[in-house]
This record gives sequence, C-alpha cells and structure tokens, in this order.
Amino acid sequence: QGQLVESGGELVQPGGSLRLSCAASGISVSDRVMYWYRQAPGKEREWVAYILITNTTAYSGSVKGRFTISRDNAKNTVYLQMNSLKPEDTAVYYCKGGADYWGQGTQVTVSH
Repeated sequence: QGQLVESGGELVQPGGSLRLSCAASGISVSDRVMYWYRQAPGKEREWVAYILITNTTAYSGSVKGRFTISRDNAKNTVYLQMNSLKPEDTAVYYCKGGADYWGQGTQVTVSH
C-alpha cells in the first residue's frame, strides 16, 4: 500500500522561504503525476503545483514565480520550494500521488 509523508512545514516570517518534502513509500514518484495542494482555514483545498513524468511543471497563478516543484527519483521524494512567502500562503500543504494517494499534510504558517 502506498504512503506519502509530508514534512518541512513551520512558522516563517513574510518574505521567507521553506522547502517542503513529500517522501513516498510503496509507490514510485517517477511513474505518476505528483501534485501539491493546500487548504487554508475556512477554505476549500486548492491545487498549487504539479510535475509530470516528463518533468513538465505547472503552477497556480497565486504561486507562479515564487514556488518550484521538483522530484528526486533516487530518494523517491517530491519537493516544493517556496520563496517570498506571504501571509496568504498560510495553509496545510498536501502531497498527492496520481489519482489515489494523499499525504496527511504539513502546516505552513506565514506570520510575524
């Protein structure tokens, strides 16, 4: 059974950076689309970024130019590098593998 475990979320000041990790077991991050989503308090979960098998990437308009998704096949891990963080980036960030697998989420809080 596949499992995804996110880590790296924490409290950071506006303008700061964080790198989130999504470690996979039981499935391979190299043979499926991998996604990052986020859910802010009182809001619906929203798509943030994805990376295809071909390494093509795409981003939502709210994070484009600030966030970068990447994949390390040897470590079976997907990353989300987040720069120039804003208070509105505060959310629980989730990793998704293909259509079937979700992680448990990691909290990112952007505040003074």
